Amino acid sequence: MQRKILLTGCGIAIAGLAFGQIKKQFTVEDSPSCENIRLCVKANSGNCFIKPSQNPEILNVFSNQTEAMYGHNFRKEVKGKTCEVLLNLEEVQADGISQTISTRFFGPSEEPASEKLWKMYLTDSKPYFLELNYGVGNANIDLSGLAIKNLKINTGSADVNVGYNSSLENQIDMDTFFVKVDLGSVNVKNLNLSRARFVMADVGFGNMTLDFSNKPLVSNRIKGSVGAGNLIIILPSADTPVLVKIQDSWLCSVKVPVSLKKIAENTFANAAYSKGSKNSLVFDLDVSMGNIVFKE
Repeated sequence: MQRKILLTGCGIAIAGLAFGQIKKQFTVEDSPSCENIRLCVKANSGNCFIKPSQNPEILNVFSNQTEAMYGHNFRKEVKGKTCEVLLNLEEVQADGISQTISTRFFGPSEEPASEKLWKMYLTDSKPYFLELNYGVGNANIDLSGLAIKNLKINTGSADVNVGYNSSLENQIDMDTFFVKVDLGSVNVKNLNLSRARFVMADVGFGNMTLDFSNKPLVSNRIKGSVGAGNLIIILPSADTPVLVKIQDSWLCSVKVPVSLKKIAENTFANAAYSKGSKNSLVFDLDVSMGNIVFKE
């Protein structure tokens, strides 16, 4: 049985005190029957922030926008023991794809950058299946101390930063950490704190950096695909087992550090790696015309 639950709006004054320019707040209340949260956020443009919170609400949203400047769609449904929440933010006069591509390749116009601001807070008391979709603009995602079962991030031309700013690891083992970039950029720091067993990275024409510089807490399998963009992978210390398999072409560029020795065709490993190594990093990468660079 499905039940639709109304969202609660509250506290414009509180928001103003907390952030100065913030004028709106939306709150999605928790339901006692919900054991998991499936949250999908779509933002066409603006500066978006996601942060952890110890509040019991599933989602708190602050913004400096007026209703005349954007259209939005909220939906919350309880399906069994899962609460599904959709937040779709759409700018009334959003930039077209031609303008986006022109800005990326030929530089920004003389018009000032968008000052649109969204701040979203997630509770640390419930596990999430989290899907984030960004068009243009910027996004900063702090997952410190949250409980994320699955994470999916898609960015068109937005520049997205993901990390664990408080150095608090994911409360549970994450099944899949998926990131996709078309024309924008994605920078993921402290990936070890995600406790993700499976990482998927898809790069079109943009840029992506994956930071594995700290020792993994669980074994990671990383599958990556690069079209004409750039993928930078930062490796941990030499005592972490690393295996790399790369399918490349004559149109691409792959840079592998000297610590990774060739052990078979298109296959490299460091001295710490052996089959069945605990807490290892295993990369399965495919590149067409772009670049893959490993850094230590």
